[in-house]
Amino acid sequence: MVLLESLVLPMGSDIIPFKLPATDGNSYGPEDFADKKALVVIFMCNHCPYIKATIDRMIQLQAEFADKGVQLVGINANDSENYPEDSFEAMQAWVEEKGINFPYLHDESQEIARAYQAQCTPDIFVFNAERKLAYHGRIDDNWQEPEKATKRELAEALDVVLEGGTIPEDQQKPTIGCSIKWK
Repeated sequence: MVLLESLVLPMGSDIIPFKLPATDGNSYGPEDFADKKALVVIFMCNHCPYIKATIDRMIQLQAEFADKGVQLVGINANDSENYPEDSFEAMQAWVEEKGINFPYLHDESQEIARAYQAQCTPDIFVFNAERKLAYHGRIDDNWQEPEKATKRELAEALDVVLEGGTIPEDQQKPTIGCSIKWK
């Protein structure tokens, strides 16, 4: 397992368009969530211990913020040939098993992950209503033991975005996780 940090990207960058197949049989892109005040794009996978440790928090965040106009979208770009646990079929099974309540998309070509310069799982991008990058950071300050987290950074960022504010870049700590498994 290679541990990486997410890159520091310029705030205010435009969302990068995509249209990818989801585990529910549909395909989704940013335009499908045009009515949402915030769109959270999370590069993730099934097998990474960092994702396994944080998936319940992602599910909880979607439930907590859905009525406020926030939509999470997971994107799996891992090479499923060498990592069969990250195959599309395994993604579908994991959605059922975990009760994932947001679209989980497959970036088989890895084109979208490369365009976003995604580095690790999770790699979290929050776009505001204008679809400008407003937050690129971690879920909270304790990925391993959620009960010991003292700052819910992603939730706090979503509150600021929903109020039309700006999150200072020095408050955006890079997320850490397994490297994306490139082909």
